[in-house]
Amino acid sequence: MRSLIRTFAESLIFKSDMMKTRMFMTAIAVWLACCGWAQQSPKSIVCHQDGTVTFNYKNDQAKQVLVDVQFAGRQPMTRDAATGLWTVTLGPAAPDMYPYCFVVDGISVADPENPQYFPNEGFKNSLLEIPGDGSLPHDIRPVPHGRLEYIHYYSKSLGATNQAIVYLPPAYMTDFQKKYPVFYLISGTTDTEEVYYKVGRINYILDNLLADRQAKDMIVVLPYGNPAKLKPVDPNNPVPVTQLKFGDDVFSRDLINDLMPYIEQNYRTINNRDHRAIGGFSRGGNQALFNGLSHLDKFSYLCSYSSFTSTDIPNVYDQAAETNKKIHLFWLGVGTDDFLYGNARDYMAFLDQKGIRSVKELTTGKFGHTWMNAKYFLWKTLPLLFNKKASEAAMKEGQPAPAATGQEPQFTPGVMARMFPKPIISPEYGEEQVTFRMKAPDAQKVELECEILPDVLPMVKDGDGVWSVTMNDYALETFKYCFIVDGTRVADPNNMLLSPDNGFRYSICDSPLAPFSFAKQGDIKHGRTSYDVERQEAWYMSPMPAQPTMPVFIQLVPGQNDTMESWFKLGGADAIADQLMHDGKTRPCVITTSTLDFMSQGGGMPMPDFKPRVLRADDYPTWAQRRRALMRLLLKIGREPAPEFPSFPMGPNQ
Repeated sequence: MRSLIRTFAESLIFKSDMMKTRMFMTAIAVWLACCGWAQQSPKSIVCHQDGTVTFNYKNDQAKQVLVDVQFAGRQPMTRDAATGLWTVTLGPAAPDMYPYCFVVDGISVADPENPQYFPNEGFKNSLLEIPGDGSLPHDIRPVPHGRLEYIHYYSKSLGATNQAIVYLPPAYMTDFQKKYPVFYLISGTTDTEEVYYKVGRINYILDNLLADRQAKDMIVVLPYGNPAKLKPVDPNNPVPVTQLKFGDDVFSRDLINDLMPYIEQNYRTINNRDHRAIGGFSRGGNQALFNGLSHLDKFSYLCSYSSFTSTDIPNVYDQAAETNKKIHLFWLGVGTDDFLYGNARDYMAFLDQKGIRSVKELTTGKFGHTWMNAKYFLWKTLPLLFNKKASEAAMKEGQPAPAATGQEPQFTPGVMARMFPKPIISPEYGEEQVTFRMKAPDAQKVELECEILPDVLPMVKDGDGVWSVTMNDYALETFKYCFIVDGTRVADPNNMLLSPDNGFRYSICDSPLAPFSFAKQGDIKHGRTSYDVERQEAWYMSPMPAQPTMPVFIQLVPGQNDTMESWFKLGGADAIADQLMHDGKTRPCVITTSTLDFMSQGGGMPMPDFKPRVLRADDYPTWAQRRRALMRLLLKIGREPAPEFPSFPMGPNQ
């Protein structure tokens, strides 16, 4: 019965293939709107047929505005007196995706008119997509699309709840008996687990390859590469866990001892070394190679994108013959203009010297250490994974490392210190207060704006140019906030939690002590959340209890400036449902932002007679009040008698 309920609910969430055309057309509309080819006011970016791009930005308070875009660097913009827009046309540039931001009087600001952004612990860039002829590996094509699930799981290694994203291939929901290999794919330094999805486009690249029969069906797991950031800083041990020796760091322990067991218990996986791969970009490539080489009993496909790893891993480099037998694919890619090229080339040469076989891919013209390279490397390696014949052919054709010239850049501790200066902690949570900080040494005035206060709060600048303010009595609330720097709204550059708003995106204050915070939930079962980008719908399915009952359907209506993600990433709908389910105070539920219109058809299945519970965000002025309204609704559901689960005609495989 338990598996039948999950199958029933997942089949509703997953939708039928009849919706694919509508999904594709919606995606194209969003894509064209982002490029300025649809009605948009104002058009912040306009892509022209010759590959040039016009950038527009509205800000009446700014004295100077530049645009900082990957293909052109920082370029000044000119204010049009008639329209009030700051504007500049740059390029031409090759079709691809490029991060960019506006620099307003010295402060970096994401494009408030562009819904596509770069998830990151620090910088807040938007994403420009210059379209080509539809043949780019990451293009959104009218093919069957896989599913992305956001998961939370208790990590004993971390001592807290961790997070990841799981890609399921289109075939995952068509054959409930089939099991799949798994590719663990790790993003780079300061990236979140969303980057290989929202910037690296792993889902669309793999969708396209699968549709062309150029890759094997696989599950892809996107871990968060810096889980130590999820824990409060220990004043007795201020050294970040990620700076400890690899193997002793919390990421490695979590990957092997917590995340992998969770994936293998909750998804249909093939659990042996021939059906596991690991790879990553930048720091993620380092983490992937180290953990892969340290656990060749678990992984046989290793991929490094713009990275390298330790040359001191026991029983690996000095046992070349045995190591070569265990590795089906050892793939290394880097750009010759990458600041890590010297280190990556040296590592390639080291492997050659030790007699370790590898495939080497060098690129030029992709702006070095960029996600353009990361996407290209994915496209090159995905067809080789879990394909022994193809991977062996690639290994046999592997070339030696290029000869050293002595001019290669090297990634030294000094370079790292310049690129990743000591971070400013903001927000910093106390038991009954929260402190916000921002470095803006040239600013004349900085203020804090947040949704739970009627007026802005002035901030005070110290001798280092860091502005700060402390709020008391609000440490247990979850709310949106931003800084106002000389009249310009700016998201907190030190806070990785970004509100998924339409228009300007605020930062999120979410104390680990707040009610229903994932950070304080401990070792409990969690549901799964997925976002349907094409239809702009969010879906959550709660964990099933030992004695399952028919799930309750809840429709959460986003507010005027919200997106499909807002009720979950800001409203905490999944965290609230998880905790109340664990406490036995509510029933299994499916929570969605969908209108649920498709359910009246039943998808060919007999449907129960039900009315979804509806909660509208605009009925409540703040997210703290919306959270409490959802909690009251779930508690009320928990006090109601559970309906009987409907009977279904059973097929031969059920």
